[in-house]
Formats: sequence, structure tokens, C-alpha cells
Amino acid sequence: MLNDFLRLLPAMVLALVIFGIFFLVARTVRNLVRRVSTGIEAHRNVGLVLGRLAQWAILLLGLLIALVIVFPGFSPGDLITALGISGVAIGFAFKDILQNFLAGILILLTEPFRVGDQIITGDFEGTVEEIQTRATFIKTYDGRRVVIPNADLFTDKVTVNTAFEHRRSQYDAGIGYGDDIGRARELILEAVRSVEGVLSRPEPDVLVVELADSTINLRARWWSHPTRIDVLQVQDRVLEAIKMRLTHEGIDLPFPTQVLLFHDQTEETDGDRSRQREGWPAGKGQLPEARSIAGALGRMAETGSSAA
Repeated sequence: MLNDFLRLLPAMVLALVIFGIFFLVARTVRNLVRRVSTGIEAHRNVGLVLGRLAQWAILLLGLLIALVIVFPGFSPGDLITALGISGVAIGFAFKDILQNFLAGILILLTEPFRVGDQIITGDFEGTVEEIQTRATFIKTYDGRRVVIPNADLFTDKVTVNTAFEHRRSQYDAGIGYGDDIGRARELILEAVRSVEGVLSRPEPDVLVVELADSTINLRARWWSHPTRIDVLQVQDRVLEAIKMRLTHEGIDLPFPTQVLLFHDQTEETDGDRSRQREGWPAGKGQLPEARSIAGALGRMAETGSSAA
């Protein structure tokens, strides 16, 4: 065995040198394709795919040449035959790897999102750092890296927040029922338009969306640039501007309240019963019964005895 090893040693060294040369060439070709495709934004991901495929093809060629040097009787047909025999076992063993690889190729070709996009998938949200053939790297907004298999991204729902140039935000502000809706609408629009970062096209608007228990809710809607930092900063300035403008102009911003009305409900103390009053509808002038805890308990007892 030692003699055989020593006899093969020069061929093994030559094979390693040749494979190393092919390895360097493969990396150079990959980087060259990436560099060329970087200047063409529309074909950037296609360049990444072609670069990686070219790298693996060159490495495979170098491996075959190295094997032929070490084992002169070896031919590529022998490798293909061996792979054909064990292809089923390899397919089962590397099913997830192959699935992620194919999903990565499809993601790079179809471009549902790109490097630099801000996406939401499952419980994760962040900026796409890198799309590899096996997984995609996302940097979350709190500074963590999440590695997501490409098969999950390809089959699951993905929200791309930066897919378009503009993004709409909204917020509901409640005014009092005694306030002028038209005036409040104008003040909110003025406040929103005065904020830096709010786009003039599309224009912001204000809609009445709800007559709530304590407020009339007006929904302010505006557009800004789609990145998270822009959305948060613009929203902060918009809400501050709306509050300051409405307060300065005397528009009420009521908080939820409940009103409890306690009535004696007798004609002598409660006025004209023929008119509608808070707490009960208008009557026909008849005198209401005086209500007390003792009287209510007595009526309940009478009702129970009659039912029995």
C-alpha cells in the first residue's frame, strides 16, 4: 500500500494543482459574471445564477480531469454510471438540499424580491442581504440575521414592502360629536400636507370612517417612500402635526366616556313626560311609577308568584 501510494503521489500532487487552478478559474468567472451583471439592474439576478452555474460547471470539469490524472483508467462514463446506480439514494439523501437549490434558482430568475428589498415572511421582517442558491439571508430591523431556506420562501407568502416607489399609511383620529366635521377635515389635511416626507402625488385625503361611541373617527391617509425608516419617521411627524393643529384650533379629541343617568322618574321632579328625555322615550303624559329597589323586588316577587 505504501509503494502504491508513493507511486500515485506525483499524480495526486499534479491533480491537486490542476483542481486548484480550476477552482481559482471558477471563482474568477463567477466574480466576472457578477461584476458585469451588476451594472445591468434588470439582469442582476440572472448574472448571479449564471455565475454560480458556471462556477460549478468549471469545478466539475476540474474534478473529472483530476480523477483521470490520478486514475488513468477512469473515464467520465464510469462516474455517470456510478451516479446512475446510486442516483435514487442520493436523491433521497439530498432532497432538501436539491429542493432549496432549485427554489433558489427560480427565485433568482423570477425575482419576486431582490437584494435590498424589505420583506415580511412568516414571523420575520427585515432587509434582504443576500440570495444564495440554498438560502436567503435577511437582516431584521433590530440587527439580527435570519437564514431562511429558499424552498420556504418559494412556497410561502412573502410581502415585499419596497416593491413599489410609494407606500400608503393611515391613522384614525376621533373628534367630538359637537365639532364641525368639514373644518376638522380641512385642518387634518393641512397638517398632513405640511409634514416633510409626505408625497404630494398621490395626494393625502381624510375620510369619515366611523360614528363611534364617544367620537367621530376621521381616517387620515398619506403616501411616503416605502422603506420602514421613512414610514415610521413620517408617521411620527404626521401624528404630532395632527394633534397640535386640532388642539390649537379648539377641536375636541375626546377619550372614551360613559354617562350614567340617575332619575327619580316622577312627574314632580322630572319635568314634562310628554317630551323625549335622556334615558327613556317620549310618553303620552302618563305619570311613571316611582322606581326603587324595594319596589323592584316587590314586582319581581309578584311576577314569580303569578307564574307559579
